Amino acid sequence: METFETFEHLVRAEFTPKNTFLNTAANALLPARTVTALGDAARLRAEGGPLDPLYDDVEASRAAYARLAGVPVERVAAGAGVTLYTALIAASLQPGAEVLTVENDFASVLNPFHVRGDLKVRAVPLERLAESVGPDTALVAVSAVQSADGRIADLPALREAARAHGARTYVDLSQAIGWLPVDAGAFDYSVTIVYKWLLGPHGGAFLAVPEDFGDLVPVQASWAAGEEPWASCYGPVAELAHSARRFDTSPALFTYAGLRASLELVEEIGVEAVHAHDVALADRFRAGLVARGHEPVPSPGSAIVSVPGLGRLQPELSRAGFALSDRAGHLRASFHLYNTPADVDRLLDALPG
Repeated sequence: METFETFEHLVRAEFTPKNTFLNTAANALLPARTVTALGDAARLRAEGGPLDPLYDDVEASRAAYARLAGVPVERVAAGAGVTLYTALIAASLQPGAEVLTVENDFASVLNPFHVRGDLKVRAVPLERLAESVGPDTALVAVSAVQSADGRIADLPALREAARAHGARTYVDLSQAIGWLPVDAGAFDYSVTIVYKWLLGPHGGAFLAVPEDFGDLVPVQASWAAGEEPWASCYGPVAELAHSARRFDTSPALFTYAGLRASLELVEEIGVEAVHAHDVALADRFRAGLVARGHEPVPSPGSAIVSVPGLGRLQPELSRAGFALSDRAGHLRASFHLYNTPADVDRLLDALPG
């Protein structure tokens, strides 16, 4: 009871949506503490104060993410977006290397491999990913949870198949970490954006790498990638960071100021509690859809639910006060800690059938 009351108290104190917000898979609501932190950061800049506290926020956010991802902080890089880190990994591959991907995965996980032009990029259905890893596969790239419809990849099976064939793994956790317990250390590389289930502002991302950096070359190295960043501002970087910070880009300080507060909230509540809450709401929605004659895309255990053919209703539902997404003709609803059973029931009542 105490845990439930703590969960409810924290949520009520932090979130005040003015609509029925069911769109975390696109971007999350910002907690009140995050809005306060962003305002404080802006005032610091406006008043001309030293920016040291904002750089401290970057490191605190990195450490919090490492705890959530289950990896040592020395293996976490902080940057700006998933695509930039996908490009870093793509740049490490030899010409002609085979990259195994999933059909219709999110573009940020795919495009850098395609635009190189000299890689063999192969796409298979999500359900066949593990069995499709072969002796020629150099890298498998996949989203842990599919953005379009919420299907969850069988990551344990993928890990075993990749190990059996000596392939590396690259997993995008953007639609997973924050509600789904994950072990980023089980993969060679993993990445996430911060403005979805981690409740942060736009403009930040994390990359987790192996202890030996997995053959990655920091081709985007800036002053921030130096072992002593402030001594690396002029001329070539004399000494790259001994940790994954060698893959950092110059940080968006406001983003990380807000993110630090957001991650503190996620840790206070606990991912296990968020997972139970989110999946219970998604299951309630699935059951209600079936009772009304609709068939959602099968995505058991996911906090994301997509309903084929109903994407056309998104504009109408938006005018009625529902925040949802139209993805490939599917109406996509995503449930997070600030949602309630009443939100689910309001949406079901608004749907035809």
